Parts: sequence; structure tokens; C-alpha cells
Amino acid sequence: MNDAMNHGADGPGPNQEIDRFSVESVYAELLSRAPENKMEPRMAPLFRAMEILGEPNRAVPIIHITGTNGKTSTARMIEGLLRAHDLRTGRYTSPHLSRVTERISIDGEPVADETFVRIWDEIRPYLEIIDSELDDAGEPRLTYFECVTILAFAVFADEPVDVAVIEVGLGGITDATNVGDGVVSVVTPISLDHTDLLGETPGEIALEKAGIIKPGGFLVSAAQPADAAQVLLEKARETGVEFRFQGVEFGVEDRRIAVGGQQLTLAGIAGRYEDVLLPLHGEHQAQNAAVAVAAVEAFLGGGSRELDIDVVRNGLNAVTSPGRLELVRTAPSILVDAAHNAAGARATAKAITEAFEFSRLVLVIGVLQDKDAGAILSELHEELGGVLEDVCLTQSNSPRAIPAGDLRRLALSAGFADERIHVAERLDDALEWAVMTVEEGEPGGGILVTGSITVVAEARTLLGK
Repeated sequence: MNDAMNHGADGPGPNQEIDRFSVESVYAELLSRAPENKMEPRMAPLFRAMEILGEPNRAVPIIHITGTNGKTSTARMIEGLLRAHDLRTGRYTSPHLSRVTERISIDGEPVADETFVRIWDEIRPYLEIIDSELDDAGEPRLTYFECVTILAFAVFADEPVDVAVIEVGLGGITDATNVGDGVVSVVTPISLDHTDLLGETPGEIALEKAGIIKPGGFLVSAAQPADAAQVLLEKARETGVEFRFQGVEFGVEDRRIAVGGQQLTLAGIAGRYEDVLLPLHGEHQAQNAAVAVAAVEAFLGGGSRELDIDVVRNGLNAVTSPGRLELVRTAPSILVDAAHNAAGARATAKAITEAFEFSRLVLVIGVLQDKDAGAILSELHEELGGVLEDVCLTQSNSPRAIPAGDLRRLALSAGFADERIHVAERLDDALEWAVMTVEEGEPGGGILVTGSITVVAEARTLLGK
């Protein structure tokens, strides 16, 4: 670390320190720690941090969200509904698209740079104490994700907020966010992802994710594979919490395509909500909306009080979900979507087929090494049928990216014709090729950029988002 950052509790005062720190310098220090994909399966350092910081994890009630797909979109919907109820919200999600401050949101906006830096400056000496204790015990020091999680709890306590919407990083039991106890535990759809860490079946993965269900809470779950649902049900009964499952006690009653999104009728736990406009595409987002409404019903009234219909409409109508089937350019149309597993790719493909009328679609895809690239490519090729012909294989700047050329064999196995496959190691070259290919064809073509959130993040930056 440089001298400006290497200070303790007796260092310069807050105003002076803001001049020397910046979000970028804090982010650089965070990146010097074990990276996000190297999460430690431990909780003791997190509880130690909460103890010496005065338990910010207990400062505000928490809605805690886990699952495989849809966590961030569901978190944003829950946040929107809570804000429509005039509650001040904190939201913690990951990863970020453009700046690290996006992970910690206050009232729907990334935390102010000044607050991010000030709170980091305040907690940093205490994190150094924990690092020293871990060094003495022969354990790795606090990781990137552990530090950002501690920072988020500290920011929410400092603001303060009325309620924190917290998304797990990975799993549940030993995820850093599990230092907080959710008043409501939300489980979005569980499918196969991170199988090397979480388990090889939905049921095994559910065992890890069920770790966020705590005594005194309330479980709200999306529709799940049978073995995963059974695990969640048993955990709810074991901890004595109330539980509601989508498709049993609540769900989507009706869904119709509308301009810019879809018109929904949602059957909640306590009420029925008609003519709700959700400005997001795809059946999966409608299902996420049903889960979000049920979670807010559980939080505000224990599942026994109907929400005001106008508040529900206002809350969901204002929702955005950057990087999730987001139209970032027209002429030609370019969609970006952070689908990074087979289930996500399938949902994306179905949503495109339903909401857009492309005459042809060019795919730009880059995948990280810990993902099943073959399954993602196969789902996209199968679901998008005749409109998807050309594919450009690329890679993000992440050191975890699969080299673009290595994806060719998987693309061929997925059914793409060899003459329709193009390889571009640089994403800007890939986008340029895709635009040229669409513009040379018949009118009505579009481009889909997907495969990993790192590719989507870089594409949004290159395209001015």
C-alpha cells in the first residue's frame, strides 16, 4: 500500500483524508486482496468485524436474498416497492457493472463517493486489526468481498436506512453477508452453477443457500426443483419460520406483453394486484416480481396485510435492472444481458423471442472459466432457433475469461456452423464486426451481447452506458 493509504486510527482527520483518498484508490486497495471468486468459507472474521464496529449488522432490519438466478433484479424490485412505501433503503448487490459504489446503494442510487470513502477510512484501522489476527492464526486476511460486505453494513448503519436489502455473494451458510439475520429470507430460482463449491444437484445447492433462513424470520421462495424445495421446506420447519412458495401460495396470475415491458396480475400472499406495469422483459422477470411482492408483504405485515395497489404499481413501474436484457443502442438494436449459466441463457433467449421481432440476431459472447460455456451456447442456439446464425466469440479483460479461440469447439458442438463463427479477442473489435454484419444484412437485425457480467460491463462502457 502507498503511504497515503497506510495510516491508522491516529491518522489525518476525515476532511483531510477525503482529499487523499478516492473511490478509485479504495478500489485499488480492495483489489489487492483475495479476489471475488476466492471467497473464504468462514464466518468468524465477519462476526469479529461486526463486534469491534458496534454490530452494524444489527442496526437495521434485513431482507436477505439468495438463489442462482434473478437475485439482483429481485433485489431491485424489492427496493422499489419499499421506497414506494416511503422507506429509506440500503441495497447491497454484486458484482458491479461500472463502479464499485454501485454495490452499495442508498435509496436506489449508488452510495455517494464521499460516504464510501469516509466510512472506509473509519473502518480501515479495525480491518487491519482483524488482518493481523488472521496473520497470527496462519489464515488468509480479509478478502475483497468480505471487506466490501463489512463496508456495506457500516454504510447502512451510518446513513441510517430503514431496511437493508442484502444479496448473497455465493451460497449462503458461509457467505460473508450471512453475518446479518434476515427478517425475510428470499430464495430465487435454484439451478446448477458453482457446482464445484455448492453441490452437484439443486438439492445439494439448496442446502448451502438455506443457511440464510434464521429463527424468527420468514421464508419466501420462488418455484424450485423438487429436491431444492424439499430442502428449503425442511429448513423452514426446523427453524420454526413461516414459509410461502411461489406456485403454491403466490404467483403470476396473468402476464401480457406491453410497450417497454409487460402488464401483470400478481397473486400475493395477502392480496391480488392487477394492471401492474413492469418495464422489464421476460417471464422470468414477472416471476421475480411476484417473489418481490411476496417478500415485501412478509416484511411489512407478516404476510397478512394487503399492500396498496397504487404503491405496488408505482414501485414496480420504476424498476430498472442494468445489464439484464438491456437495450443499450438502436440502429442496430444492441441488447446486453448478464446470463452466465444455462438457466439464465434459456430465460434470456425466451424473453428475446417473446419481446422482440428480430429478422436475424448476431451473438457476441464471452464466458468466464468457471462457467459451463458449452451449455450456455447450446441453450442460446436451441432457443433462438432460426434467427440466430452468426456468432462472434470474444473475451473480456478479466483474467478468468476463456480465451476467445478456445470457445470455437464449444460453438461447433452447440450447432453453430463453422462459416458463421467469427473470433475477436478484443470486445471492441467484436462489437464492430457484429454491427457491420447486421448492417450488411436485411433490415430488422439485432445484436445480443452476453455470457458473463464482465463482458456486459465492458460492452456497456464501450457503448456509452
